[in-house]
Amino acid sequence: MKKQLVSFVIPCYRSAETIGSVVDEIEAAMGELERYEYEIILVNDCSPDDTFGKIRELCGKDKRIKGINLARNFGQHAALMAGFHQVKGDILVCLDDDGQTPANEVGKLLAALEDGADVAYAKYEHKHHSAFRNFGSRVNDWMLCFMLNKPKDLFISSYFAARRFVLEEMLKYENAFPYVIGLVLRATRNIVNVTVEHRDRMVGESGYTFGKLLALWFNGFTAFSEKPLRIATMAGVGCAGLGFLYGIYTIIKKLVLPGVPIGFSALMASIMFIGGMLMLMLGLIGEYVGRMYICLNHAPQFVVREIVGGEEEESEN
Repeated sequence: MKKQLVSFVIPCYRSAETIGSVVDEIEAAMGELERYEYEIILVNDCSPDDTFGKIRELCGKDKRIKGINLARNFGQHAALMAGFHQVKGDILVCLDDDGQTPANEVGKLLAALEDGADVAYAKYEHKHHSAFRNFGSRVNDWMLCFMLNKPKDLFISSYFAARRFVLEEMLKYENAFPYVIGLVLRATRNIVNVTVEHRDRMVGESGYTFGKLLALWFNGFTAFSEKPLRIATMAGVGCAGLGFLYGIYTIIKKLVLPGVPIGFSALMASIMFIGGMLMLMLGLIGEYVGRMYICLNHAPQFVVREIVGGEEEESEN
């Protein structure tokens, strides 16, 4: 029976000291799964340390490993998309470069696909993230449920396995601002969770700052949902309704109590409130229009500087 090829895609940033251990763990885990072959695609997202030097070293030791060096930092999801374009396997597996996602439990994800799931996400009983990252994860989960209609009982993580047809659907997205979770949810709803261990980081701290997390959330709901525009519309209707009711209240108050002066402070508060809402709505619409403009100008998801390893070495400047 022909073995299925599993393609591991790992975005790498500041992981010169950890990626070797992750690769070793993948090799040990896949050595025990005789039904599968594997390849490993490591994407260096313009890391400031010697991450790509380590990737080049790993590629020299094993032809099943391919390294991609991006020309600048495009972010985790763009780095994943760069790796997806190099995938040859029947099954895609994505995981982190810091050792927190247990590569030795990949068999659980593959078993879930064998049982009929299209996508299997790792679920952690005890997360070893900082309080800030855990808060960010909760906000991200709420956003996915509200904006992208993610089932509430589905846990989303950076460690998942997907069938080939899901990958092909994700590759159809060629615009800037990719958001892998949104692409998965757009392709299928036959998604399951598999419980695995979550570890402490081997070295260093997470590269996600509050600004990067905010940009990721904003990218997710503006690229894959029109609900923010609907919210803006409803907010406008609500403000108009409040203004109308306040106007009626002011007229009735003047008729009942002619001696009561019309409040200047209340008028200014109303103007500031409505003006602020208008600016917020215009800014949101402008964000959508701006993203359309950037996409029409064919802004790249990523730019590959160099590809090393694999069966063939390629380069692109």
